[in-house]
Amino acid sequence: MSFPELVLGIESSCDEMAAAVVRGGREILASTVRGQAQVHQPYGGVVPELASRDHVRSVSAVVEAALATAGVAPQALQGVAVTAGPGLVGSLLVGLSFGKALAYQLGIPVVGVHHLSGHLMSAELADAHFAPPYVGLVISGGHTALYRISEAAPPLLLGETRDDAVGEAFDKVATSLGLPYPGGPALAAAAAGGDDGAVAFPRPLLGEAGLDFSFSGLKTAVTLEVARRGALGPGDVADVAACFEAAAVDVLVARARRALAQEGLARLAVVGGVAANRRLRREMLGAAQQDAFAVVFPPPELCTDNAAMIAAAGARLLARGEDHGMALNSFSRAPLERVPWTAAG
Repeated sequence: MSFPELVLGIESSCDEMAAAVVRGGREILASTVRGQAQVHQPYGGVVPELASRDHVRSVSAVVEAALATAGVAPQALQGVAVTAGPGLVGSLLVGLSFGKALAYQLGIPVVGVHHLSGHLMSAELADAHFAPPYVGLVISGGHTALYRISEAAPPLLLGETRDDAVGEAFDKVATSLGLPYPGGPALAAAAAGGDDGAVAFPRPLLGEAGLDFSFSGLKTAVTLEVARRGALGPGDVADVAACFEAAAVDVLVARARRALAQEGLARLAVVGGVAANRRLRREMLGAAQQDAFAVVFPPPELCTDNAAMIAAAGARLLARGEDHGMALNSFSRAPLERVPWTAAG
């Protein structure tokens, strides 16, 4: 497959506005990300209207910064790749509209990328030798799912969460413990100083067949424990955080091991924001040694939302001759295995 030389990626599915330039589908020349933690911190979570308004103010500057860092003039681009969904529709429309307008002005193709395709591509960006077939574990604030990734077939969903995503569970538990926003990193930092054997939290679905996940019961168990303890001192916060983190990680590792065994594969990609968690990396690497499988974690800057992964995934669509054109639209939800903007969707 011959990849286009230079592709601009734009990602705006939630509260990050990001732009990147990727060469040859693999080499990241620039990756610029503007976060909004200060915008949403007073509310303890992302406010969709505020996110989209901030994107409107910043999209042009973020794209210009990525092109300047890469040393690439807009006229040198061979295509634009933009996240079409899933995500917050208002946020998505900002990046999508800008990407389509730029592609139209330059007379080059534009392709819509499924956000999870981008996250899975981040593993291949991290390791040039990593390629299908493999199992992909996607874990973030909005997604928890296992896929079989093949070279010549659509992604196959193996299992997904029945309720809350694991990243959402991290954030909600952090809030119940009085930790600052964003909750996931704050909880992991608190857990580092806690006793992970202090509370026996449940491991949901761990003893059941299949590859689905569930985290709502674990969240409820934490809520009840916090209520039982009353006012929490620093030691209480650390212990509860450590026990929650241990329970969540145990489930993720066990399900990934089962998926690999079921599919007869020995390669695993762990992607998404929660893939940056240190305990998860340590436990999964230990499982990889025991079970003799290879595991790839993207570097932290490619775990969270970024546009380099969108540009890389888009380069593969462009290499197949795809051009989704000005009719390309955003969507809040759609399975990874069904891309709704193509003729086959």
